[in-house]
Amino acid sequence: MEPTTAAKPQFSPAAQAEIKRLLTHYPDDRRKSALLPVLHIAQAEFGGWVSPEVQDLVAEVLDLKPIEVYEVSTFYTMFNLKPVGKHVIEICRTGPCMLRGSDELTAQLERLTGAKVGGNSPDGNFTLKEVECLAACGFAPVVQVREQYYESLDTPEAVDAMLRELRGMVHRPILPWEENGLPTSLQNN
Repeated sequence: MEPTTAAKPQFSPAAQAEIKRLLTHYPDDRRKSALLPVLHIAQAEFGGWVSPEVQDLVAEVLDLKPIEVYEVSTFYTMFNLKPVGKHVIEICRTGPCMLRGSDELTAQLERLTGAKVGGNSPDGNFTLKEVECLAACGFAPVVQVREQYYESLDTPEAVDAMLRELRGMVHRPILPWEENGLPTSLQNN
C-alpha cells in the first residue's frame, strides 16, 4: 500500500484575486516586495499559521526561492510557524506592562486557559504568546488578539471579560477580501 500524500495547499479564489491586486502595487521585477502582505494572507487562509508547505506556495506565487520566504517568516514574530488556537493572545512583556502586572496577567491567563506561553490550550481556543512592546503603555498591562487591543487587564474581572468575549467570537474572522462573510458552515464554530 502506497503512503498517501497530503494535497498541496492552494489559495482560495478570493485570496488569489487579492494577491493579484496586491501585485499591481509593485513593479514586475520587485514581486518580493509583496512578501509580507502575501504571508499575512497565507496565514489567514491556512488556519493562523504558515507551514513549510504554505511557505513554499508563497514562494511559488511570488516566483521566489523558498529560502527567501523562510528567512522572512522566521524573522518576524507576527508569523506563526506551528498550529495555533482560535485566538492568539499576544501579551506585552516590556517594562511598563511588567510594572503594571503583565507577569501576573500571564500567570492568570495560563491558569484560566490551560495554555502555557508558547503553547495552545487543551480545548484549542487559545495560544499564549509573549511579544515586545504593543505601544499602549498608558493602558498597561495590555494584550493584542488579531487587530484588537485589550487594555488595563490588571483585574481578574477585566481578564474574565476579555476571555468571555473571545470565547463568544466566531472561530475565524471575516477576511478583508471576503465580501460575503463566512460560509454558513463556519458561522457556528
